[in-house]
Amino acid sequence: MSRVLLIVLDSVGIGGAPDAAAYGDAGANTVGHIALACAAGRGDRAGLRAGPLALPHLVAVGLGDAVRLATGLNAPGLEGEGTRGQGGAAIETSNGKDTPSGHWEIAGVPVTFDWGYFPETVPCFPADLIADFIAETGVPGILGNGHASGTEIIDRLGVEHMQSGKPILYTSVDSVLQIAAHEETFGRERLYDICEVMRRLTRPLNIGRVIARPFAGDAPGRFARTPYRKDWALTPPAPTMLDRLTEAGREVVTVGKIGDIFAHKATGREIKGPGNSANLDLALEAFSTLSNGGLVFANLVDFDSEAGHRRDVPLYAHLLEAFDARMPAIHAALRPGDCCIITADHGNDPTWKGTDHTREQVPVLVFGPGAPAAVIGRRDSFADIAATVLALLGVEGAVAGRPFA
Repeated sequence: MSRVLLIVLDSVGIGGAPDAAAYGDAGANTVGHIALACAAGRGDRAGLRAGPLALPHLVAVGLGDAVRLATGLNAPGLEGEGTRGQGGAAIETSNGKDTPSGHWEIAGVPVTFDWGYFPETVPCFPADLIADFIAETGVPGILGNGHASGTEIIDRLGVEHMQSGKPILYTSVDSVLQIAAHEETFGRERLYDICEVMRRLTRPLNIGRVIARPFAGDAPGRFARTPYRKDWALTPPAPTMLDRLTEAGREVVTVGKIGDIFAHKATGREIKGPGNSANLDLALEAFSTLSNGGLVFANLVDFDSEAGHRRDVPLYAHLLEAFDARMPAIHAALRPGDCCIITADHGNDPTWKGTDHTREQVPVLVFGPGAPAAVIGRRDSFADIAATVLALLGVEGAVAGRPFA
């Protein structure tokens, strides 16, 4: 019986979706634009990387094919064809271009409702929401209360937060409310507690996620977010592939922030490391002992959180090359019957305007002894991944999407 390793490279999009213009993202292309920037020398950084983008192992499993299929771009460094797997492209049908929308659709439940959002005003949060939050948590007030970059707002308000005890609240174009607080002066567990309160208060507003953003440091320029981010997401509105696998008694292991994204529903054994490398290590370790018919479902978030939102082309290129260097270990972990699927949940083009996600197609790279032989091509929904996972594992149960074979 097959086992499946499903890896989401968070934000590694491959070109604007058909409806990208509606999101202000017509022409965005995360991987393609990084490749072009690197070829032009804009991906160089002393001590980090230099030269054209080099992803030979990902190209071998079809990344170049996927980029060309999505937009027609034959990007520098991605010209080769897949020889150890095949690459397709998938289009998102969900409303929104955020993390839950992408992941829920990957798991077979496209988002057909409208998320709640906060306006681009200052203040942006409803006065009654903040009043209730202050009353229930006992904090002396809040700072921020607008759209902001997480790193910028911590630098700007970190000292005042430490002196006043007021948490920093901010949002973005996504359906999210983020709360930042200093790990020592405010306390990480206290931050988690007040996020629990805010999660409950924002449910009537249909806000997709409340996110705790603990940070450390003592002055602007020395503040830095720590690895102890925690997300509180809404629960998917219908059974996902994780529910179907759990109902069938199959082993499920979720790695990184997958448990948070699915509100810990049917997420099996949850494990989380401090970054891409650690989470990939945990995923491969879990896969090494995974029972037949099981799934390891991993998210690697650094592409998005560390490079995409910060519009950092050299770092994004470095992270892609670092993951590419781990591909031989992924191949070595696959035994007869196993299949690995590598995909993404949205884009975050570091050459694009602003600091938010971009509405893009995503790669669907499929390889391994048990991979379907059918041509992947362009898929009309991310949900085809869920349908394929269930078909490979021989599990009945309806999800949206069509299997590759």
